[in-house]
Amino acid sequence: MRKFILSFILMVFLPVMVQAQTIQQGENRMVKMTTSLGQIVIELYPDAAPVTVKNFLDYVESGFFAGTIFHRVIPGFVIQGGGLNENMQQKQNNPPIMNEADNGMKNEIGTLSMARTNDPNSATSQFFINLTDNAFLDFKNKTTQGWGYAVFAKVVSGMEVVNEIAAVKTGNIGGHSDVPIEPIVILDVERIDE
Repeated sequence: MRKFILSFILMVFLPVMVQAQTIQQGENRMVKMTTSLGQIVIELYPDAAPVTVKNFLDYVESGFFAGTIFHRVIPGFVIQGGGLNENMQQKQNNPPIMNEADNGMKNEIGTLSMARTNDPNSATSQFFINLTDNAFLDFKNKTTQGWGYAVFAKVVSGMEVVNEIAAVKTGNIGGHSDVPIEPIVILDVERIDE
């Protein structure tokens, strides 16, 4: 009788469990970022960083990123954008979100993380793409110094564009350093998984 019950459970529930696993694996979101230097395709990880991914997609779906620039470019470190326009003025953003850097993801080459101030829970729209493995940006503990920066996505196509952005000439503009002399504009960011 036990064998029959076990067989019945496996027959009924195993396909459901396998289907649920497959659906979960396919839940990552994809966006295409079109810049003045080319396109970057990014995979978002809602399972690891649900608040951060929702925040990012809210900005995507509202068209917020169009016309923002990569305003901080440091070769061998990061390229940062998503908040300032070509006049180096901050666009009006949504309220800050909680820091999800304790999600186990690492600031490795090609990953996207949220930029923030010294307050761990101050990220809004700005993000950066890691140009190398930046382990010192990873979560260590829940202190001001240890919180780290929340990884929420990764470049899956277009790292050559990221590297081209990283190689542009930079200077000081309006109190900001490491700013591309010729603006690198984000023309559009759109969902491509729908």
